Amino acid sequence: MRGVTISGMQEQLNTLKDAVRQAAAERKVLRLRGGGTKDFLGQSLQGEVLDTRSYAGIISHEPTELVITVRAGTPLAEVEAALATKGQSLAFEPPHFGPGATVGGLVAAGLSGPARASVGAVRDFILGARFINGKGEDLTFGGQVMKNVAGYDVSRLLAGSWGTLGIITEVSLKVLPVAPAEATLMCAGLAQAEALELLHRWGGQPLPLNASAWVHDTTAQPAQDMLFVRLRGAVAAVESAVGTMKADAQALGAKVSRMDNAQVAADWTASREQTLPFFTAPSDDACLWRLSLPQTVPVIDVPYAQYIEWQGAQRWLWALASAAAQLRKAAQRVGGHATLFRQSADRRASLAMTQDEPVFSPMSEALQRIQRNLQQQFDPHGVFATGRMGA
Repeated sequence: MRGVTISGMQEQLNTLKDAVRQAAAERKVLRLRGGGTKDFLGQSLQGEVLDTRSYAGIISHEPTELVITVRAGTPLAEVEAALATKGQSLAFEPPHFGPGATVGGLVAAGLSGPARASVGAVRDFILGARFINGKGEDLTFGGQVMKNVAGYDVSRLLAGSWGTLGIITEVSLKVLPVAPAEATLMCAGLAQAEALELLHRWGGQPLPLNASAWVHDTTAQPAQDMLFVRLRGAVAAVESAVGTMKADAQALGAKVSRMDNAQVAADWTASREQTLPFFTAPSDDACLWRLSLPQTVPVIDVPYAQYIEWQGAQRWLWALASAAAQLRKAAQRVGGHATLFRQSADRRASLAMTQDEPVFSPMSEALQRIQRNLQQQFDPHGVFATGRMGA
């Protein structure tokens, strides 16, 4: 609790509720903000900033029950450090995108790291949540155990809501023990089609495949296609899988080597935090696009270099904003969607004024209707209608 009393936390909570009630009465829009490390993503950043970092602290951590309950303003790094002392972690590896990331931002953004395809997304680890709706009411949903839920599972609904439904104040998360064994294989010389086919084949086998990344590595001399796969699990399972997967990749002509865990850990972190060379913008007007696709989709027909994660389900590329129609059509054709993930500050300012290209793929009318109904129920006065997720 870092020296803050329970009464002090209650006072901070009351301050947040009062701010919402005042905004509702005055018809003001509030933009919720923790560390601000994900301010780059979204349609716009309208509204008066309401800083949530004052309501912070780890409420409880039950290592034997695999659950931690935290106030939303708590730094994500603080939570991960506390879990590490007990040999546990947030298995979905949430990206920080900066030193100030908070747990509330983790849930609101709903973003997951390299292991998402094998362990699940943020929402799969949310057991319960407490939040303040647009009327200033203090609501609690879920709990600290997994259970069946009838109707909307509101606590999980908050994952990826980007502060449009209410202020997340507390959250209970399922945590997992750190795997006893880990190995990363580097497979050089596998073209994208070969790498995807191999990942799909491995995905159908009982292998401890935890994460993957494919890229045409232009930093290598000479440049070459590279597939990285990370295995996690029991010692015997990992060692057995290393042999099987190495043989499969070599059969396709790849040069396979096992990487040092201590050294490659930094690379997986860089992949999560988008600090690898691939994520450096090639030009001032280039935008980083994320294609979210079914995992088994083969190579898609787009003329851009890609960084492929999640065994094929998440594909990153740099393209101009004007490529939106092409990329969204290509993604929709295979049952996916495209998100304009990063763009220059100048272009974002222009976008906020003109709304010329949505950041998120437009939803179907059915989904729009559900979203409107949810926002009407939780935020009838439009306190959190910042436009971040579009009109």
